[in-house]
Amino acid sequence: MNLPELIPAITLTLLAGLATGLGGLISLFTKRTNTKALSIALGFSAGVMIYISFTELLPESLDCFSEELTWDSSCLYSYLAFFTGIILVALIDKLLPSFENPHEMHKVEELEDKELAKKYRKLFKMGIITAIVISIHNFPEGIATFFSALKDLKLGIAIALAIAIHNIPEGIAVSIPIYFATGSRKKSLIYSFLTGLAEPLGAIIGFTLLSTIFNGIAMGIIFSAVAGIMVFISLDQLLPTAKKYGQHNLSMLGLVGGMAFIGLTMLIF
Repeated sequence: MNLPELIPAITLTLLAGLATGLGGLISLFTKRTNTKALSIALGFSAGVMIYISFTELLPESLDCFSEELTWDSSCLYSYLAFFTGIILVALIDKLLPSFENPHEMHKVEELEDKELAKKYRKLFKMGIITAIVISIHNFPEGIATFFSALKDLKLGIAIALAIAIHNIPEGIAVSIPIYFATGSRKKSLIYSFLTGLAEPLGAIIGFTLLSTIFNGIAMGIIFSAVAGIMVFISLDQLLPTAKKYGQHNLSMLGLVGGMAFIGLTMLIF
């Protein structure tokens, strides 16, 4: 695979990752969080991820496996890879301390909370540590975006959009504690952008490790694992966060809207 074939995939991964910087901008340059819009957007992102996982990635995985294996073996390997992806991202999420978890809900109004500021200063003497921990969390998302775009650019664009929406509240979660830790809006904004670079970095590392075994079985494992990663992110992180930011019916409206939108898009284009 040559460089021109890799550029669109890595570009999409980079843009999706840098959406964390948009979250940082929102937290530092607005006065209040638009919770209703964010709730719908997060539900929309979950709908896109879930729909794509079950209608595009898992069938694609089975097709890749069937190039090398029997149908029964293909189903078994796809099943194992799917739950391996879930276990991988669940372990990463579990290992993050709760106060560093990027999916802990944050609002821009917290910047005015003096008691919270004192708390974060005690927890984060080195604000950069937070960004590093959250960057680790972003690795699987980068792999998901990159390999999906590598196989099918249209699919990659849809996943990049969903990941980008998902990364906006992550940017808020990064920028607020780092601002309290450092006292600098500039540093908190820079770190929120830098954490997004973990996604293209994860994609590059994943591709480097797997490029020597780029066959049907390897691609089948990747697509099933990516489906597992995205389903877990949607059910464990996006939908609960959407409900916390807004109302249950708004997050469900976003979820159904995301599924309908991406399904129609895949049919038309």
